[in-house]
Amino acid sequence: ISAAKVLADNGIADLLILEASGRIGGRIRKESFGGVSVELGAGWIAGVGGKASNPVWEIASKFGLRTCFSDYSNARYNIYDRRDLESNSVEDVANGAELPLTAKTPIELAIDFILHDFEMAGKFHNSFLFSPVEPISTYVDFGEREFLVADERGYEYLLYKMAEDFLLTSEGKILDNRLKLNKVVRELQHSRNGVTVKTEDGCVYEANYVILSASIGVLQSDLICFRPPLPRWKTDAIEKCDVMVYTKIFLKFPYKFWPCGTDKEFFIYAHERRGYYTFWQHMENAYPGSNILVVTLTNGESKRVEAQSDEETLKEAMGVLRDMFGPDIPTATDILVPRWWNNRFQRGSYSNYPIISNNQVVNDIKAPVGRIFFTGEHTSERFNGYVHGGYLAGIDTSKALLEEIRKDERENESKSFLLEPLIALSGSLTLAQSDAVSGLQKCEVPTQLYLSGKLGIPEAIL
Repeated sequence: ISAAKVLADNGIADLLILEASGRIGGRIRKESFGGVSVELGAGWIAGVGGKASNPVWEIASKFGLRTCFSDYSNARYNIYDRRDLESNSVEDVANGAELPLTAKTPIELAIDFILHDFEMAGKFHNSFLFSPVEPISTYVDFGEREFLVADERGYEYLLYKMAEDFLLTSEGKILDNRLKLNKVVRELQHSRNGVTVKTEDGCVYEANYVILSASIGVLQSDLICFRPPLPRWKTDAIEKCDVMVYTKIFLKFPYKFWPCGTDKEFFIYAHERRGYYTFWQHMENAYPGSNILVVTLTNGESKRVEAQSDEETLKEAMGVLRDMFGPDIPTATDILVPRWWNNRFQRGSYSNYPIISNNQVVNDIKAPVGRIFFTGEHTSERFNGYVHGGYLAGIDTSKALLEEIRKDERENESKSFLLEPLIALSGSLTLAQSDAVSGLQKCEVPTQLYLSGKLGIPEAIL
């Protein structure tokens, strides 16, 4: 949406947006659960309160999106060790004891999980008094505060407000025929003359350029076929990027039995299996009286849970909660388990570049291949994995495309200028030179002939 808006703002009206699902937003997705609106994917605006202003925070403030400040600093004081807590390990961690190089105990495994696998890992290095491997650009540039989206309209409301600037909308719905929903792109045929896009329902679209915002997980899958295939340098870079799977499981209860308060929002479960229902959050700060708990799983545990039934997941989660709060707590009345890994349009939650990777990997991933441009949070060198990373990447990609369009126009104008005297010269073989030139001036030669080899074809498909 941010990419399309930049193109529209710069006079590119002939564009088309192909969306694989029945809604815009991708990994920004809300769902009604337990009487409130919960965010299955992106849930926080990360990086607020610094010298520079986070662009997503600016948009949220402009449209009055309701948010709640998330304070992770107290999480280290809310650790539940499944053992009988006779040791001093919990107190030691809370007081900033150094974590061993190899985590062994349940407490060490829990902290190791949070510092390395959790979405807000950079924040927890500070909370547990450990130094991060390197500064997180989001916090350095925009500030260290985080705000949870707690608005019935959902995080996605910001996307619809952005779309209103250039797409026809009515009562919160996009009616513009330049947005095509449920169009699953399966094939991209590209050449130096343009791109042909084929969708799963048999439709064929042709354009001068394509901006592809598919996630890194989708690029690693076989959903989209490129003809000719992407070059080796491109596919190698795509494969080097890790895909993080981040699963927020929501549980609804008849009443709350857990400690509440701003300093109790987050709590940690220590188990001998690393990442096993480790990180918990209550939703009372966001939605008082909702009686909802959220537990976060990642990667291997996420994939394991996605493959089993919700009933089995509920049984496991309740076992953990009873380990923490005793056998008499009520069973959850409802459960919601997102499945980002098995969603063929996402194949994961966000990108994560290995520490050993260099800027060349990111540059190769975002570099265009002919007339196909690539965008998304995974193409953001400084902010990959964040909503503002995807937003800014869309802007940067469209700016690069606009520059390419202007370059093509300059080259075509030069060719057009050289072509006229050449045609006039050929006419002088049978006519007087003055007659030939005057005759040519009367001909209606379409200027599009020099600007584009395809008449009536969209300038860009996103």
